[in-house]
Amino acid sequence: MATMTDAQWRAFVSAGTRTGKLATVRADGRPHVVPIWFLLDGADVVFNTGAESVKGRALRRTGVASLCVDDERPPYSFVTLAGPVALSEDVAEVRRWATRIAARYMGADRAEEYGARNGVPGELLVRLSPTQVVALADVAD
Repeated sequence: MATMTDAQWRAFVSAGTRTGKLATVRADGRPHVVPIWFLLDGADVVFNTGAESVKGRALRRTGVASLCVDDERPPYSFVTLAGPVALSEDVAEVRRWATRIAARYMGADRAEEYGARNGVPGELLVRLSPTQVVALADVAD
């Protein structure tokens, strides 16, 4: 097992179409974990979600989240990122990022379609600014 450098974990979470598993806390204290599409933007993890979804309400209420990105194939690696979130409801910004995120996961030919679907009023743009990073490679080696 090896600890990834900053450059290594950034490359790892940006590779291919790995989804992130976002953890938030419900109002009653129960955990909530869901897969998300995301991109890195400098030091931030950027994704969008419905403002009235469980995660949207939790992010607004607590202002924090954790994200895990993993490789489920041997020798197994993972990165967890935790920190505060900033939320934006600016529709133009949400749509721009929704389109960029869609290009990663659905391909350039469908990016506009998904950007239009996900970049609408009622959606939030979320920026997770990691203050804690755990990044381990080759866990089973």
